[in-house]
Amino acid sequence: MKAALFTAGSMLLLLCPLALAQDEPLVIGDDVTFDPNIGFDDSLFADPFEETAADSSDNWLDDFTFRISQQLSAQLHEHEIGFGALGTLPKQSEIESNRLGLNVRYQNPFAPGWLLQGSGQYRIYWPEDYEYRANGDSIETEGRINELFLQRSFSSQSFKLGRQTVVWGETVGNSVLDVINHVEFRDFSIIDIEDARLNQWMLVWDYFGSDNSSRFSTFINLYPEFNPAPVRGSPLFFDPGYNLPDYDRNGKVLLEAGTQYKRSSEGSDIAFMAAYLFENQLRYEPPAPGLVDARPEINDFLLLGFSINRAIDKLLLVFDLAYSHNVLADSFAFPGTTSLSAPVNLRKDQIGSSFGFEYAISNEQSLSLGLQAQKLLDEKEGLEPGQSLINEGVFGSWLMRYSNSLRNGDLLLSSTLQGDLQADSVLLQLGLDYTLDDNWAISSQLMAISASSDSQLRAFHQDLRLSATLSWSF
Repeated sequence: MKAALFTAGSMLLLLCPLALAQDEPLVIGDDVTFDPNIGFDDSLFADPFEETAADSSDNWLDDFTFRISQQLSAQLHEHEIGFGALGTLPKQSEIESNRLGLNVRYQNPFAPGWLLQGSGQYRIYWPEDYEYRANGDSIETEGRINELFLQRSFSSQSFKLGRQTVVWGETVGNSVLDVINHVEFRDFSIIDIEDARLNQWMLVWDYFGSDNSSRFSTFINLYPEFNPAPVRGSPLFFDPGYNLPDYDRNGKVLLEAGTQYKRSSEGSDIAFMAAYLFENQLRYEPPAPGLVDARPEINDFLLLGFSINRAIDKLLLVFDLAYSHNVLADSFAFPGTTSLSAPVNLRKDQIGSSFGFEYAISNEQSLSLGLQAQKLLDEKEGLEPGQSLINEGVFGSWLMRYSNSLRNGDLLLSSTLQGDLQADSVLLQLGLDYTLDDNWAISSQLMAISASSDSQLRAFHQDLRLSATLSWSF
């Protein structure tokens, strides 16, 4: 009954009059992590090298942008998933998310060459939300600072200190080089890596060549963090029978560092990069006898990378290449799902590539495709008799997107298909974003999943999810 009422309410939102729209459409799926580009006027993003300070007579509130949103999402298909001798898992038709969110962004170029920028979020989880149920059927709240940095820019250099992200690679949403910042997949309302990426405390230095055709970029991650475990009660949560704690640094100093050189020419960019990193996904060993907490392990590795793109009329071709030295075998689980210790605990080298294209069909329509393929080198070396790897041979994923902007940009229709190279799973997402006026917007999303018994998404086979969000920005 709840799911039926939810579906009817969502359809009413979709049928709102398509009129009086002015702003850019909102991107679906910001209920957990705050994407600073969602729902904000492009005029906020001033040139960091602009030597004009903010008018001191302006109201200080002009530097803030607020967004309040209410989201509902539900799993609609009631079914069972078989696990052989382990039995079946019943999947009920129920509301999973019912939450009110506040996103705040602050950006102030307070002096020539200076920029202070930050963003944060606060959530209230209402009845029927899984966070409400996990909190003993009580209203739960949560807040955090997402982005907070100070930038100082000169004619050819820029320094940025604070919570921020560093993105390498050209293949949007599916790059083997986009492994610097940790990520969080708490809900299925966020499935894209660029939406789930989390900020970290970093110092970033950029040096631009005299003709602006080249750039050196170096970062130091002052406090490397790791992918958080799924929240209890969330769709991606599994219960191993013991706790999955955060990594205990116990006074240890962890640092990451990397540098990139990028050269631009007419219609093309090429980049080389190197970094010392920790794997974002923790690896858990079972608890010691008599204890309830698993033992998280970290692993450091070296990354060498190369990327290139080439624009040909309306087509942009992209290619990324990554060589990882001393990564843990079998550690590359789907972010947010199980990362428990596998029988094999070996360090190996890995080669990976991602490639694809972005095609502007017209000013309103675009299509993109990204393929990612990885392989462990000497994968059989060090294995004991009877041992095998989870990731044998070539493994990876693919991602295809289509978008169509209508009614002068007020209505955005989108679709996403993604799956793995072994054809063990496929996820389909259909989205509709509609801007009602300068302040109000609605969005909806329909998601369907199909997975085989060999897929990490097996527990979500035949799931059908619908979500709707009403937002007010000012």
